[in-house]
Amino acid sequence: MSSGHTAVTTALQPCGLPEHRNCGIREVLDRIGDKWSVLVIAELSPGTRRFREIQRGIHGISQRMLTLTLRRLERDGLVLRTAFPTVPVTVTYQLTDRGRSLTHLVQQLADWSLANMAAVAESRRRWDAANPESMIV
Repeated sequence: MSSGHTAVTTALQPCGLPEHRNCGIREVLDRIGDKWSVLVIAELSPGTRRFREIQRGIHGISQRMLTLTLRRLERDGLVLRTAFPTVPVTVTYQLTDRGRSLTHLVQQLADWSLANMAAVAESRRRWDAANPESMIV
């Protein structure tokens, strides 16, 4: 371990180990770890929202991507979709109990991001200056 690293008190057990091949963590993290799912969960954390309210709250998400993200979160039991028999049909979305159990983790990620975004931007600037030939964006 380099002098800049500190020991981790709890070792993470990655799925890449032979004894953990079918652990399922990757499938769950693929869903809740993508940027749109995290933002949808954050947007739904205060309560029930309609589709357009969610879309307005998430800058840059397309209608198609929001639809796919909501369907995937619904499939995973994190979001509840309710359609009301009005003309036109009114549809609302809310977090399930399982979805609500993620909100404190999403808030921690948001807090960390806010606290570290300037330092990350500076690190990127320095790295890009030192590696001008890099294609990393």
